[in-house]
Amino acid sequence: MIPSLLKTFLQKNASTMVSMVLLVALPLLGSSSATYMLYRNQSLLTDLSLGPALLYFTLTALTMAFALTPTTFVALVTGFYFGWAGLPGMVAAYALAALIGFQVASALDHGKMTAFLSHFPKADAVMKELRHDSWQLIVLTRISPVLPFALMTFVLAVLRVERQRFLAASVLGMLPRSLFFYGLGSKAQDAAALLRNPDTGTAGKVLLFALVVISLYGLYYLFNRALQRALRRSAAPQ
Repeated sequence: MIPSLLKTFLQKNASTMVSMVLLVALPLLGSSSATYMLYRNQSLLTDLSLGPALLYFTLTALTMAFALTPTTFVALVTGFYFGWAGLPGMVAAYALAALIGFQVASALDHGKMTAFLSHFPKADAVMKELRHDSWQLIVLTRISPVLPFALMTFVLAVLRVERQRFLAASVLGMLPRSLFFYGLGSKAQDAAALLRNPDTGTAGKVLLFALVVISLYGLYYLFNRALQRALRRSAAPQ
């Protein structure tokens, strides 16, 4: 029974699963390549005019959307080269990356994952309950510095959360960690040293640890609450 279900799941969701694996592996390759390029050309992004700056933010939106560069990497680099004047551009690039990733993931999955889960009433019920808490769910997946941006975008799109709420909560959830790394970049003296080993300091390590704990505990609480609500609904007389 289980092997046949697994086979059916993989057959119907092959594109979704392959995409999720790539979204985990690609950021390491992309950030390594970008770091090498900036190491060889540290003045590449210095004193850009408006046109090249807009091109930079558009390209970073695309690379973040397709997991070619981690959002932390983009925050560090943008903070270093643009200073605080570049913050609105980075936030806009994050929003655009989230929208692109959401649209691509929705097109690739096309409801296949939720259709498959409908064969499992309890799992389907939990997913529906989580959609009711989508604002909190999205914020909690975004505040953690260890959950990959593009992968979480894909997962949230597969869950079919509402798009406008997804965009607003994504930007809000990413601001704490993004501002922290942006600040590190703005104060750095050397791009190569910054990317090799960002010096977060003791306070920074405490902040990042706190964000991870808040994210993990919050997600556990949401999933547990969704499960309990789903069980109560299934046990209620029809």
